[in-house]
Amino acid sequence: MKVNEVPQDITYYEGEKRACYALNDEGKYVIVTSTGWSAEEVVNGLAVAELAANLEETRKAVIKGLKSPLVYHMEQCQMTPEILAKTAGMATFRVKRHFRPEIFAKLKLSVLDSYAKALAVTIEELKNVPE
Repeated sequence: MKVNEVPQDITYYEGEKRACYALNDEGKYVIVTSTGWSAEEVVNGLAVAELAANLEETRKAVIKGLKSPLVYHMEQCQMTPEILAKTAGMATFRVKRHFRPEIFAKLKLSVLDSYAKALAVTIEELKNVPE
């Protein structure tokens, strides 16, 4: 995309601008500001709706006792088990094991504290999901 082709549609940036790369007249990439693109708004809206639907499915699975609340909070932060493991300072296999409600219910306070810090929630919030 060339500098003069960078979209300037009014979108959800609320008057703010973001940086985009575009080709200048010399064929070199430069940073150009953009107020957004209507297609970008549609795609991002669809992605957010899908994330919300997946989070709701996980919430229901936690309420049914199929998953631990840890899965819900991880997904709410848009983390993967690998990212959560690194953030909490644990092995990925341990994090995945803690997705089982019966294992999660027996976790030590120190482990719960690590998860709570990694997910920026309190331990009490970590143990529950919204109704």
